[in-house]
Amino acid sequence: MSQMSDPSESMLLKILRQASPVHRLKGVSGRDLGVADTEPFPFLAIIGQEEMKLALLLGIINPRIGGVLLIGSRGTAKSTAVRSLIDLLPLTQVSLCPNGMGCLEQMVEEGDMTAVCQICAQRYAYEEPLSREERMRLVELPLNARLEDVVGGIDERLAIEQKRIRLERGILSQADNNLLYIDEVNLLDSAIMDAILDAAAQGAYTVRRGPNKLTYRSKFILIGSMNPEEGQLRPQIMDRFGLRVLVRGLNDPELRFEAYERALWHRQNPESMAATYADETLALAEEVQRAVELLPEVQISGAARDLGLRLIREAKIESNRAEITLFEAARAHSAAADRSEVTREDILAVAVMTLRQRNSVQLEAYFAEQAREDEHLKALIQQVQDQ
Repeated sequence: MSQMSDPSESMLLKILRQASPVHRLKGVSGRDLGVADTEPFPFLAIIGQEEMKLALLLGIINPRIGGVLLIGSRGTAKSTAVRSLIDLLPLTQVSLCPNGMGCLEQMVEEGDMTAVCQICAQRYAYEEPLSREERMRLVELPLNARLEDVVGGIDERLAIEQKRIRLERGILSQADNNLLYIDEVNLLDSAIMDAILDAAAQGAYTVRRGPNKLTYRSKFILIGSMNPEEGQLRPQIMDRFGLRVLVRGLNDPELRFEAYERALWHRQNPESMAATYADETLALAEEVQRAVELLPEVQISGAARDLGLRLIREAKIESNRAEITLFEAARAHSAAADRSEVTREDILAVAVMTLRQRNSVQLEAYFAEQAREDEHLKALIQQVQDQ
């Protein structure tokens, strides 16, 4: 890329900006080698789309942002970018709870034994581990998933073969401490989407089937993608995503041809392409992990605080989620830049993708109309009072 990078910026941002286009010709030939597409398309091989790539990395670094929504037409690398995150996902604590309730040592340390199930409480008392460290996983939600597939339900095989009723985990429970990706989120059944949003908001959900009841943890990073030509997303659903990214096609003909060459290379020989980008991918994954570990130390400076609040006020945004998303995204950007204090530059780097999600022309018009009605009513009340 011809874009010059700031010599003072962090290694993570340098890697993200300087993904080397010289790789594009290696391994490309005119014949199909018949290799199965087992390796994801390398994240750093995606041409352009800097805002999308930055938003996805920030969403991974700081789950408190509230997830990412990618909006764009077909063929603009939305799904490719999300699936390529597999090699960049950080480490996380995975619960060993046999009941699927997500019991962790941290839950006991922050609360007491009642914070975990009875089995895990007993294990903790005997100093047995309740979790193990694993790399975060990408869990995809099929578009044709049933509600019971999502939240969990009765183990049908066990019920038929052994005449026993047992609840089995759903996709939401499997997504706990992981990344949940919903492609074509605007086409998802409303009942399923509501269940996902409720679980995401509460961090847990309860499944009841007759006398059987289990509560599962469901703290996950939510990423959705959609093509607006295929239908709009309900406002209450769109509002639950932290960052909204508009993914446009590439304008430069040279970049478009380069993107074609890389797509051809991956189709013909994904193993070769993955190997070529392996060092850069590993370096970026290490920097993402470093940012995740630095995040708890990141504080917001007074100048960044004032700038963020002023932007929200001038944008006339009503929702307090604007502050949560803006400042948490800025904290993630600061950690990605290897800094422990949020600066004005961090606020400006994430302002568009955060405020775009909250700004509402319709809501502003509604409140203006309501204000006019209120003034009329106040005048009427005053007139009656004066009589």
